[in-house]
Amino acid sequence: MSASMSILPGLMWPRTLRSQIFLILLIGLAFAYGLSFSVLYMERYMSAKAVMLGTLENDVATSIAVLDRLPASERGDLLDWLSRGNYRFELGPGLLGVPDSSSKAREIAGKIEAAAGHRFPIRVERIPGEVSRLQAHLTLSDGTPLTIDVTPRGVMPIAAWLPYVFAIQMALLVLCTWFAVRQAIRPLGELAAAADALDPDKDGQALSEVGPSEVAHAARAFNAMRERIAHYLEERVQILAAISHDLQTPITRMRLRADMAEDSPERDKLVHDLAEIQRLVQDGIAYARSAHGSGEKNARIDLASFIDSIAYDYQDTGKAVTVVGLVEGAAFTRPHALRRILSNFIDNALKFAGAAEISVERGADNSVVMSVMDRGPGIPDDMLEAAMQPFFRLEQSRNRETGGTGLGLAIAQQLTAKIGGSLRLYNRSGGGLVAEVTIR
Repeated sequence: MSASMSILPGLMWPRTLRSQIFLILLIGLAFAYGLSFSVLYMERYMSAKAVMLGTLENDVATSIAVLDRLPASERGDLLDWLSRGNYRFELGPGLLGVPDSSSKAREIAGKIEAAAGHRFPIRVERIPGEVSRLQAHLTLSDGTPLTIDVTPRGVMPIAAWLPYVFAIQMALLVLCTWFAVRQAIRPLGELAAAADALDPDKDGQALSEVGPSEVAHAARAFNAMRERIAHYLEERVQILAAISHDLQTPITRMRLRADMAEDSPERDKLVHDLAEIQRLVQDGIAYARSAHGSGEKNARIDLASFIDSIAYDYQDTGKAVTVVGLVEGAAFTRPHALRRILSNFIDNALKFAGAAEISVERGADNSVVMSVMDRGPGIPDDMLEAAMQPFFRLEQSRNRETGGTGLGLAIAQQLTAKIGGSLRLYNRSGGGLVAEVTIR
């Protein structure tokens, strides 16, 4: 069974709101239209029937009176003149039929009796055959049998163009229903798309507040919620930056006092702890700055020279950093932010694998894909997304040397968003991790 359908008693019902509203409106309007058509059809049938019976009663009354008063020798000449499209007169007993007690036969018999003034007993019989026929038998004053052959007519035939008009009306009904549902559901779809695209790290476009009052109200509420979320996150980052900044002064004083103390194992431990605290404070300040942006302007860089300079800086300090693939050309980005992102990836690769490889490729959409690869232990697939969250550490020990502060990848992600790029982590075939940043 399709996931988009659910079972209601006796029918398949779509799950999407668009389809449900469309079906409800279409079925309701089609039923109302069909009901109106049935009422008009019945009214036409009853009008045609009333006209037929009224004409039958008036004409038959006159015709019987004329035939009853004419000499028997002259009656035959008037039979064709007195006959009509749905009945005709015959002198004689008529055909052999079967008694008919239906409501239609009783109604026609009643009309003929009323037309004859109840002076002539009437017997109505149905004539078997493909065409529905009734014959009313009566006897004139001189004993001559008279038969009235009646062919009841139904509703007047439908015009040939009427089915085409009906088809056009149904098509117009479907079109109007679809348009009404589209107008009603489109703002909801736009709201869902805006909610999916909501990213506190990016300056997204506000939802349009034009349209019906309900739609505009929902858009204003969503935009206000978006601004509140961004404000709350900015406050958190500002608090982190303020605390980290204010901690630097007492940490510096404590470091100076520790350096002036006499050498001892306790002094060495204190200096080591102060170094860890200072590194954590510096990472907090770096994260706060990356969230707010440094105000750096975009500039054109030569890819080959830029990547080589990063690799040479590490190689000069004896680190195993190599360039395995390089694309010639230029890119337009923020060079200092990009250098910080790649340096973060390289530092992680050196920490966990002892070596790093840098690769640069040109994408099909003219984007630049920069990858830092290693042959370390990698990251479990179910933790790749969580690894980019602030203060998340794969190494659960409290040792900062092995576990770090958990802000490196979060800072890289913040900076990548600021330069308009995208960041991706995935495990390398054959072991290891690939940290990939794409700029356009």
